[in-house]
Parts: sequence; C-alpha cells; structure tokens
Amino acid sequence: MRRWSVRHARGLETTYRLLERVFVALDPVWRRLGYQRIDAPVAAVERVVKGLLFDCKMCGQCALSATGMSCSMNCPKNLRNGPCGGVRANGHCEVDPAMPCVWVLAYEGSRRMRDGSTAIRFVQPPVDRRLEGRSSWLAVARERAGSTR
Repeated sequence: MRRWSVRHARGLETTYRLLERVFVALDPVWRRLGYQRIDAPVAAVERVVKGLLFDCKMCGQCALSATGMSCSMNCPKNLRNGPCGGVRANGHCEVDPAMPCVWVLAYEGSRRMRDGSTAIRFVQPPVDRRLEGRSSWLAVARERAGSTR
C-alpha cells in the first residue's frame, strides 16, 4: 500500500486537507469533551486508517504531508530528514535491500503534491518518543484551532 499512497499523494493530500478542516471546525466539541479524553479513540481510528495506507508507526508527529505521503518512520534508521548515504543504485534501502528507500518514495510522492517540492525541504524536528501512539490528527487540529482563536 505504501507505493499506492505515494502514487496517489495529490489525492491523499486533498483528502487530508478536508479532514483537517473538519477536525479544526470540531475544536469546540473536542475542547468540551477534553482532548486528553478523546485522544485514545481517535488514535485508534487513526492507527487503522494510516496503518493501512502508509504503514504508519503512530509517532504522534506525522510528517506525511511533508514527505510525499511516505512515512519516514518506516526507515530502518528512523531518518526524518532525508536518505542516508547508503541508498542503493536501484533506489532500495541499504539495511533491507528488498525494501524501496522510504526517502526515494518520499521524493516521488512530493513531486505529485501541490506544495510537496517545497514541503519536503523543511527540516523535521527529532521524534519526541513521549508522543508515540497519540493522535497527530488531534494535535494538528488543536494547534490550528488555537492559532485562529
């Protein structure tokens, strides 16, 4: 499914933007229920959806929109900002030669996205392991809604 997601990065980008708008619009509901209280059920749905589409590792700090819909956490070295120096000539991973390099796929996906060629150049912060398993959808909604209040 990873390759499918990269090939359909533009459509997934559009879907994600719509979903983000819905989640931001629901901010009053999320606040009333309590973001902490609803995190587990939303994360469970997110785990299924993103697991199927992207083989998501639920790091809690999703960067799919900046990595061409290729989850950088699938890199055996957990590199979040580009490929290592060991990408094989055929575009496969040096650690797992049967696996295409996550970053080669990310580059391909980013070329299909509207803002992908710009977004892939942003440096991602290191993974905060305390956020693993939490919903990045809710985190983004909370952040976006907070900036518009």
